[in-house]
Amino acid sequence: MRKQEFLARLRKGLSGLSQEDIKERLNFYSEMIEDRMEEGLSEEEAVAAAGSVDAIVAQAVADLPLTKIAKERIKPKGSLSPVAIVLLALGSPIWLSLGIAALAVAFSLYISLWAVIISLWAVFASFAACSVGGVLACAIFFVGGYSASGAATLAIGLICAGLSIFAFCGCKAATNGNLILTKKVAIWIKKCFIRKEEV
Repeated sequence: MRKQEFLARLRKGLSGLSQEDIKERLNFYSEMIEDRMEEGLSEEEAVAAAGSVDAIVAQAVADLPLTKIAKERIKPKGSLSPVAIVLLALGSPIWLSLGIAALAVAFSLYISLWAVIISLWAVFASFAACSVGGVLACAIFFVGGYSASGAATLAIGLICAGLSIFAFCGCKAATNGNLILTKKVAIWIKKCFIRKEEV
């Protein structure tokens, strides 16, 4: 792919961002390609070394703060007509309450996911505490002369130690999965604000 074709595709992919952000990214990648060509790479090799357009666009969206994207999108393009202002005011009891309800439902689902994760970590902590307690109780039973009770307590402590290892692996995987889900949802929300414009 040639440099101009790459930059044209990149401009089209970034079309939902502000003109300032588009210009900044185009200048960056243009200079990067020029630098690599000065180092001896051909134009096609320099463009290939810059990466794929889709990956660059995805990274650009992930890097931009949601507040900046929302501010750019919410900024009025012109003044509202008096009729539009009256309709917004009259419809606000409906659309405002529905919007707040939708945000509350989404927030409660997100908090519920983290509550499940915290509960799983609590199960891990209780298994770990039981394993330590079982080993300590085993020592106390053996010193007191109750060897059968000590052996049973040691067995329970070892079982709890094994379960705590499995619980730790599950908790870690669930936490990482929830963090990845959070990141993907944040990127999806950003993409909702970035409407592609035809170039």
